[in-house]
Amino acid sequence: MKSSVVTKLFIWTTALCVLILAVIYVGQTVFFKQFYINQKVADVQASLQAFEQEYAQKRNDIEAVRQLEQQFYRQHNTWVTTLDQLGNIRDAADFSVEVRLFPEKGNPFANRTLVLPLYGLLNAEDLYQRSRFLRPGEMVAIDVFQSGEELVPYRLEVEYDKVWFENKYFVKKEHEIISKNPNPAEKSEEFPNRLLYGTITQAHLPDQGETPRFLYSNPAFVDRIKQFQADLLVNPEKAKPAGPLTYQVAENAISYQLFVQPVHYANEQPIYLFAMTSLQPVDEAISMIEDYYVYLILFVLLLILLSSFYYSKQIARPLLAINQTTKKMASLDFSEKIPVVSHDEIGDLSRSINQLSERLHAYIEQLQQDIEKEKQLEHTRKEFIAGVSHELKTPLSVIQSCLSIVKDGVASHKKDYYFEAMEKEVNRMDLLIIDMLELAKYESGTYKMQREPFALHEVIEQVCDKLRPDIEGKQLHLHKQLVPVVAVANQLRIEQVVVNFLTNAIRYTPEGEVVVVSIRDEGRMARVSIENKGSRIPEEQLEKIWDRFYRGEPSRQRSTGGTGLGLAICKKILELHDVPFGVCNTEEGVEFFFLLPKNE
Repeated sequence: MKSSVVTKLFIWTTALCVLILAVIYVGQTVFFKQFYINQKVADVQASLQAFEQEYAQKRNDIEAVRQLEQQFYRQHNTWVTTLDQLGNIRDAADFSVEVRLFPEKGNPFANRTLVLPLYGLLNAEDLYQRSRFLRPGEMVAIDVFQSGEELVPYRLEVEYDKVWFENKYFVKKEHEIISKNPNPAEKSEEFPNRLLYGTITQAHLPDQGETPRFLYSNPAFVDRIKQFQADLLVNPEKAKPAGPLTYQVAENAISYQLFVQPVHYANEQPIYLFAMTSLQPVDEAISMIEDYYVYLILFVLLLILLSSFYYSKQIARPLLAINQTTKKMASLDFSEKIPVVSHDEIGDLSRSINQLSERLHAYIEQLQQDIEKEKQLEHTRKEFIAGVSHELKTPLSVIQSCLSIVKDGVASHKKDYYFEAMEKEVNRMDLLIIDMLELAKYESGTYKMQREPFALHEVIEQVCDKLRPDIEGKQLHLHKQLVPVVAVANQLRIEQVVVNFLTNAIRYTPEGEVVVVSIRDEGRMARVSIENKGSRIPEEQLEKIWDRFYRGEPSRQRSTGGTGLGLAICKKILELHDVPFGVCNTEEGVEFFFLLPKNE
């Protein structure tokens, strides 16, 4: 059996470790790249939302917009700029030339000054104000794309010393355009272009040694802008995005993620947020991981085999002992304990099972006690139902008898007597219902006991004065031992408790005996005690007197008065105050007591 356990543990452990290794390898080499791209796209899109909000506030401040672009690159390693409705970089006049077109016959754009951005034609770092090229007065030939009244140059030729130098503005689909329209001087429906001539009137170039605009320094980013512009102009219905757009492109074996987000402002032409981020870091990481895993897998496989074998041997031995012990526990035999011979997880497991055995033994004993308590509770519930039935049955029987006598006309001269008897029983039932509702309110768990300071000794004095007629009626002697105390409690409910305790003392004290009411200072608490001389309560009944409808007489006689709920209500009131209380037999009688916190 030991061999079987070891073999199974070895096989399963090895298989699990190999599976985990394979999952990690596949996850890192296959899924990690897509996860990285998705996360990168989500992060950049969220950042573009923030960029759009900041751009909306600063779009009229060219310098602030450029700083915003640089800040975005530093924070997210992503190039970003804004394009107009024709795909031109906005606010690119700092690197451009102004060309005044020749007054050619039939040319609607004659004598027009055309601002020609240079970021797509020349390297900004190679040109400066005193460059030999693009000086005012030089003649240029421009191939332009016509979009309504707007002209977008895509090829530039400059005459320098009677030699023409060609630069390309458009890159995307240029060869297709040329093949479809070999004569650029003539317009075609597929590609509405023109060849225009003019003279440079002004060149906006950086000063020598001056750093050009940040985004001009990335040719790949500029090329992607030109390609997007070509798609936008040549095939606007397909290329113009209706909402945020993201896609991948590759150039020189490097992948890039592009983001195009149209933005609309009131009474203005739409513009585009155009961003590009490189995916080269994840490509390099994946390549390194693939090379690294060749060596890692061999090493890990060897480690898995050795560790699985050792692990299986070490685990199997105590598992057999644990199995034997748990079988006995299943038979409710908690006498055997697992020997703890190690301080590792197996040792902890053995100790835990030993502790579990001890606790289960204790819980089973506790469960048996709880079952006994549940039986007692069930007995109490039956007594409660019997008490309610008894308490309500008697007054209902009296009322029914009186009604029958009155209805039959028997002893009509005693009609007032029977009505008085029925009224007395109705009042007794009303008092019973009020007490039951009050007890239910306290037991509901939702009642909040409001507390405030009050003079406890004055409240007890008032209760004694209120019950003085009952005391004198039985010729009792009331001894008061009160010290001035300000307690913190609910005055009305504490008064109710004192009234109930004192009423019970008066009711069960023989005539001529003594009732002692006292307040004793016990530090932070004040102890209230009501002791009546005379008959004592049997010890087995001391805890039961707090139950509903419980009376010391087995006959449950109602002649003693009350509803049988007074002490149960007092118990709930004192429990809601969270104070000690109780009842005990003294040498000469019975004492009810409770403690209240003093107002410090």
